[in-house]
Amino acid sequence: MLKALPRISRRRALLGAVAALVVSGLLLWWLLPLGESAPRGKITFSTGVTTGVYQRYGELLDKEVARDLPDVGMELRTSEGSRQNLARLVNGQADFTIATADAVAQYQQDGLPGTNRLRACARLYDDYVQLVVPKRSKVRSAADLRNKRVAVGQDGSGVRLISNRLLKAAGLDPELDITPVSIGIDTMPGRLKKGTIDAFFWSGGLPTAAVRNLSERFDIRLVPLGDLVDELHAEAGPARHYRSAVMPADAYPQAQNGEAVSTVAVANLLVTTDTADARLTEGLTRTVIGSRDSIGREVHAAQLVDLRTAIYTDPLELHEGAQRYYRSVKP
Repeated sequence: MLKALPRISRRRALLGAVAALVVSGLLLWWLLPLGESAPRGKITFSTGVTTGVYQRYGELLDKEVARDLPDVGMELRTSEGSRQNLARLVNGQADFTIATADAVAQYQQDGLPGTNRLRACARLYDDYVQLVVPKRSKVRSAADLRNKRVAVGQDGSGVRLISNRLLKAAGLDPELDITPVSIGIDTMPGRLKKGTIDAFFWSGGLPTAAVRNLSERFDIRLVPLGDLVDELHAEAGPARHYRSAVMPADAYPQAQNGEAVSTVAVANLLVTTDTADARLTEGLTRTVIGSRDSIGREVHAAQLVDLRTAIYTDPLELHEGAQRYYRSVKP
């Protein structure tokens, strides 16, 4: 016969509950700096175009923040891209954003207002430059874009910045040798399919949903750009942030026919300013690193967010709050 388990008295149950609360309180006290409460308030996060990776990353991060930092509300604002995002930070229209390293370096080189106030929280993932053309197109290199109608990104985007550099590296004048079309990834695929543009440049994480969706309903091809890296590096300055990269064969299976494509990549940074609250910045940085896997299930590029590389935020120094987080997890 089984022996009956002893009944737990109400007094013992109450004591156990109190002990659990004490342990939880001590854990919270240990996680937070001495004398500081959990961060609270409202922040504005500037993202990107509605169908881009920045926007989707921001949407998923918003959910993670709601869970990890329940007293912090996050408002997302779409934008044209990196350059507009940086302008919003220094103008006080946003508290945090994502921007490419080359766009930050260009902002610094131009000596624009607020340059010295910019700080980084983390290096995130790399953007891959994608030159997309119809499969039947005769364009086989960037130099073949001469006299073509080319979507080069919106004026406030990092895409515009890098597409202009790539065109120059290919020996083309971005204003005279092509017909530049200033649109974003939200309208580029539709325009290519309709035939009102001949090609478009996009710089984003892999895969970008808008490019993938286009490849599934229209025959496209990705043009190699990796041969332009040396020419880009000859410019020095912000161009030093570009590196050779390869888009794996399964990035866009319908467009690549099992072949990898050489291209150019640049790092994305999570950026704020020196006036951002240190506790809040520490908490947000913790959430960004901790949510890599959950966000990465939907935004595959986010799987590359890594604690070991997150501190390499050249050309920006780390914010005080981000430094505090990295010190807390240092083995």
